[in-house]
Amino acid sequence: MIRHLLAVVCLAVAVLIGPEIGYVLDLIPGWDTVKSCITNTGHAAGDTIRLLDLQELSQYNGQQGSPGVYLSILGQVFDVGKGHKHYGPGGSYHFFAGRDASRAFVTGDFTEAGLVDDVSGLSPAQILSLSEWLSFYNKDYILVGRLVGRYYSETGEPTEALKQVESAMAEGLELRAQAEADKQRFPPCNSEWSSGKGGRVWCSTQSGGVQRDWVGVPRKLFTPGSSSQRCVCVQSSGPSSSQQLRDRGDLDSPNLQEYQDCPSLAESCLLTD
Repeated sequence: MIRHLLAVVCLAVAVLIGPEIGYVLDLIPGWDTVKSCITNTGHAAGDTIRLLDLQELSQYNGQQGSPGVYLSILGQVFDVGKGHKHYGPGGSYHFFAGRDASRAFVTGDFTEAGLVDDVSGLSPAQILSLSEWLSFYNKDYILVGRLVGRYYSETGEPTEALKQVESAMAEGLELRAQAEADKQRFPPCNSEWSSGKGGRVWCSTQSGGVQRDWVGVPRKLFTPGSSSQRCVCVQSSGPSSSQQLRDRGDLDSPNLQEYQDCPSLAESCLLTD
C-alpha cells in the first residue's frame, strides 16, 4: 500500500525537488521506488535551466503586449499559455498569472495577502496536496524554468525553504500511508438513521468502501488525546494486525469501545446513546 501511494506522487516529487534528496526522504520505507524518478526534472540532460526573477515573471501575466502567460508553484515556472482563457485577463484563474501563489492553491485565499509563495505554517497534508498540483501542471503544461527567490537561489539551487517543504511533503506522505493502513485495519461502518427507528450501524464485507474477506463487528474508535469517535468494523477472530494477540482479531486493541446494549459479537448495533 505504501509503495502504491509513493508511485502516485512519484512524478510530482520529481518535479519538486530535482536530484537533491534530503536525508529525511531516505528514512521513508519504500522511498527507493520514488528515488528512481527524482532526476527527471522536465529538462533533457545537458539543457540549461532557465532562471527567472520576480520582475521577469510578472511580465508573463497574459495582458495585451505581454510575452505570454506563466505561473509558478514552489518556484517551478510553467507556461500556461494554452489555457489562456482560464489564466488570461478575465479568466477564472487569472490571479495566478505572472506570480508564484503557492499558498493560495491550498488555502483558497485569492486575496493579495493569500496569493503568495510562502507556505510556512501549512500542514504536511496541505504541502502534499501541492505536489499533486505540481503533477497536474507538469502533465498538462510546459515546465520552462525556476523562479529565483524563496525556493531557488540565483544559480538555480534549492534553498533551505525548499528543503523544509521536502521534509513536510515526506511527512505528509507517511501520514497518508498510515491513514490508509488504519482504514484497512478499521474500515468505517455502514450507518443509517430515521426519525421512527433511530440510528443503526453495521458491518459488511465492503463497508466504508473497503473490500475484504471478513465482516467484523461495530466498535467506537476514539482518537488518542481527543474526545472524537467514529464507528469502525473490527475483525473479531484470527490473529490481530499486530500479530501479538490471537483468535480475537483486533477486539483487544486500545481506543476501542463497545456500543451500549449491543451484543459483543453482533454485526449490527442499534444506537441508544
